[in-house]
Amino acid sequence: MSRWRWQSQRFAPTETKTEVAFWDVSAVVPLCCPQPETTRTLRLRRELKRMIVWWGTPLEARSAFARLARAGHLDAAGRVDAIRRLGELRRAWDEVSPIERVRSLAEELPDTYGMRAADAAQLAAALVWCRERPKQRPLVAFDERLRAAATALGFSVRP
Repeated sequence: MSRWRWQSQRFAPTETKTEVAFWDVSAVVPLCCPQPETTRTLRLRRELKRMIVWWGTPLEARSAFARLARAGHLDAAGRVDAIRRLGELRRAWDEVSPIERVRSLAEELPDTYGMRAADAAQLAAALVWCRERPKQRPLVAFDERLRAAATALGFSVRP
């Protein structure tokens, strides 16, 4: 995934920490179907080229598509297109697996930050991704509770 440039008679990676970010499902859905946040999210996607997501993100995204369809905000063709786009993203991103450490971290987060279970799993996966050292690591999310908790932990929350 790194780009390479010629430097001092050798190749050196030019990927920076800001080119990789953890993406919450609240930021993945606008990449798949029209949402108020879609324009900002597409801009971030171009900037933050490597996506890291939680293992459960595809399930959460499909649930969001179904919810949007039931509410009349996404027609049948739009839902099919959203699922197709999700598949394209899925082939390009890296996933944090549902390991024991994700679960143990997630179990503590609702008490500390007043989060829902799925958001706690997302944030715990982000913590595992950065080896529990979130110092200014980018995390892309639109969910306010998740954003607040991630900021308190030290992530650089975008947008």
